[in-house]
Amino acid sequence: MSELKEKLFSEFPPVTTDEWMAKITTDLKGAPFEKKLIWKTNEGFAVRPFYRKEDIEGLKTICSLPGEFPYVRGTKKDNDWNVRQDIEIVDFTKANKKALNLLNKGITSLGFSFKGNKATPENIAILLRDIVPEAVELNFKTSIRSSVKLLEILTAYFKKTGADLSKCYGSLNYDVFKNPLQKGCESGDWTDAAAEILKAAAQLPNYRVLAVNAVLLNNAGAYIAQELGYGLAWGNDLLAKLTEKGFSADEVAKRIKFNWGISANYFMEIAKFRAARWLWAQIVSQYKPACDCSAKMVAHAATSKWNMTIYDAHVNLLRTQTEAMSAAIAGVDSITVLPFDVAFQESDDFSERIARNQQLLLKEECHFDKVADPAAGSYYVEILTNSLADVAWNLFLEVEEAGGFSVLANKGEIQNVVNTSAVARQKAVATRREILLGTNQFPNFAEVAGKKIKREEAGACGCGCQSGTAILCLNNSRGASEFEALRLATERSGKTPKAFMLTIGNLAMRLARSQFSSNFFACAGYKVIDNLGFETVDAGIEAAMKANADVVVLCSSDDEYAEFAPAAYNILDGRAEFVVAGAPECMEALKAQGITQFINVRSNVLDTLKNFNAKLGIA
Repeated sequence: MSELKEKLFSEFPPVTTDEWMAKITTDLKGAPFEKKLIWKTNEGFAVRPFYRKEDIEGLKTICSLPGEFPYVRGTKKDNDWNVRQDIEIVDFTKANKKALNLLNKGITSLGFSFKGNKATPENIAILLRDIVPEAVELNFKTSIRSSVKLLEILTAYFKKTGADLSKCYGSLNYDVFKNPLQKGCESGDWTDAAAEILKAAAQLPNYRVLAVNAVLLNNAGAYIAQELGYGLAWGNDLLAKLTEKGFSADEVAKRIKFNWGISANYFMEIAKFRAARWLWAQIVSQYKPACDCSAKMVAHAATSKWNMTIYDAHVNLLRTQTEAMSAAIAGVDSITVLPFDVAFQESDDFSERIARNQQLLLKEECHFDKVADPAAGSYYVEILTNSLADVAWNLFLEVEEAGGFSVLANKGEIQNVVNTSAVARQKAVATRREILLGTNQFPNFAEVAGKKIKREEAGACGCGCQSGTAILCLNNSRGASEFEALRLATERSGKTPKAFMLTIGNLAMRLARSQFSSNFFACAGYKVIDNLGFETVDAGIEAAMKANADVVVLCSSDDEYAEFAPAAYNILDGRAEFVVAGAPECMEALKAQGITQFINVRSNVLDTLKNFNAKLGIA
């Protein structure tokens, strides 16, 4: 085989990096390489357009195998993961029936969420009837106050049913920072309560009972490096405070479960999970655990809520599929794919089935579970892993120097940083630097979403915790929220503004600009009237008036705007809003003649459409 490889590669003489750069420089025809081809990431580092073997020489991430410390390549030697689906429980009998049904449809991990006062021995017995706890991962989420009680009930139930406690596995989502992050109140001294949780779980050695819910940061719009850096600081806070309480590093680390989100940045997310395992192993190792296995991160991943959309909701399937792929390739322990309709309604059987099947396809059709860390050795992924790890590690150190995650979360500083990032991302969506297909680009012109019921985030918990010092909470607005509000306002106004494309002149340019402009105004729910072209400006304006146009968009070439724009503007004479598609060199001359509205690739689409709505009387 080696002889065949040598013969094959001898047909292709090696190309040096300098030769590649010379070719690229020639093809750029004088344009600066750094400006045209270097990607400035949101994570704080630059990405080059190509990498070579020499770029990864000496990197620590390429020196270990799957299952070996520091676990950058995975905590196990295969790549199997649990397919998880969560159930919000109102009726425990119905929840049990649904759970048993799911287990026959490929689910290997169940998540149960219910109110704390429902955590009774009777309800748990009903919920887990005919479910074998050694054969399926069971995950529970209830109130913080009921967590110890729930663990005691589970332990007693497993004993009563004859289950082997050493083989039962799952988690309890005990989140000590939920209050400051989501409810605006301090977490207080949580160490005693967390210590009680560890003691209550003593007979369930394979239950992870301390949650790092970094997914909350993801859903609030955090950048990937922020989710990673803050998530590690969160985990370290649990580890540091509880070892100070007298627990060993092994006792604490083996009880922590990381719940991450998955954004749409495919390769960066692969790198994130690889870097997360690596950095967490380094953190745990500093506490001198008795076994390296204590440094293994247990990572659950859920597709992001931030980039879910109400309009053209089936595009959410594309988003969640690539997100699930990146997490699977990166070797996480379990994945939840959110149903495509989760942003606007209680998911139904169809959307839940599709969500399950998205993972099952990755296993049964693509065999992603058969190869551990397939991205290893990729020059690009290895560079991303190391670059992301550097940025996240520096953020982690900043948090530690400032007193730790608990201190910053209780001051609202973590929330402020994440919310600031979310505002920047919202602006990127508004200007189409971040694309949400079907919402801010290529919308479904005919869709009416007013009948969809948007699910609101839960308010106060009712425990009185918000009566204390108010802390800034995470803002859980999705990336599409403002565009959706804009379009829903148009729908509910009782008006349907008409945007008329006055196409004239150069064929290629008028078609390109009419397509751009049609998509632009459709984002606000306007009825778009496109045209093949007019012989004269007069004919175009006449057709626009017959169509009762509210907005007339002139679509032509830059060279022709100097003639067509003033003529159209004067003939229209204020009977509709007049817009020029593009940013022609004659723009200032046109503005001097009263033509002030232009749309182009540099436009803030959201603000521009808000202004048009205001001019047309849509609140």
